[in-house]
Amino acid sequence: MKSDVEELMPRLLPVESCDADEYNLNEPPRNPQEYLRQVQKEASLFPDVVVAQIDPKKLKKKQSVNVSITGCLAAPQGFSPSLKWQQQEVSKFSEIRQSVNKHRQHWKDQFLDDNVVMPKTEDEDGWRRFCLGENVCLDIQLKEDDNVNPGLDYVKTGFPPFLSIVSKLNQSTISAVLEYLIIWFEERDFVPQLGRWLYALLACLEKPLLPEAHSLIRELARRCSTVRANLESKDDDRLSALNLMICIVARYFEQNDLADKD
Repeated sequence: MKSDVEELMPRLLPVESCDADEYNLNEPPRNPQEYLRQVQKEASLFPDVVVAQIDPKKLKKKQSVNVSITGCLAAPQGFSPSLKWQQQEVSKFSEIRQSVNKHRQHWKDQFLDDNVVMPKTEDEDGWRRFCLGENVCLDIQLKEDDNVNPGLDYVKTGFPPFLSIVSKLNQSTISAVLEYLIIWFEERDFVPQLGRWLYALLACLEKPLLPEAHSLIRELARRCSTVRANLESKDDDRLSALNLMICIVARYFEQNDLADKD
């Protein structure tokens, strides 16, 4: 006699009914019909509904999942930019991105100077030194004479993000370098070399964003807001650059929950 489940379910592979004891499950089937009959017999040995035995104690240990959904810290009074300023900067940034895309192939084909040795993608320390320079990475205090006439020792001061350099970076390398610099920024202060490279990398970052890049730029905006919240004066040279990073992430890349309100 068929169960209620069998009556309701359509038969995809009709097989002639047989005696439940006719076939031995331990013996291999001799033809397709015997195989299907053995499958029927094996299925008949199990109940229609099975209840899993769950140990609640094991589940309690893995119930908490931490997901960071925090936004940017609010700027101190008078430290946040106006909406008009943000719109202007987004417009400029958009034009720069279009220009980079237009001339990327030309600059990609140009040869770099002999002194420009780009690190491999996975060389985290190498990229930090390349972008920021040894003086910043090694926290070397410059002498007064060095500040007056620093020269063009890019190994010490960091290579600027020339188009001839950034045009040679694929999206994987752009994301990797962006991550290296943001990790460095998490524990260090904002410096001009960092700002220049972050701006250039964001200008080369293609939309729509990959999940990894999406997470990175949000972390960048949050870090910028933290540094901004600790500034003591509106005349601090870092303020404009920090506001610009937050603006680009929030307004251009449409992370609206991170945006400074007018």
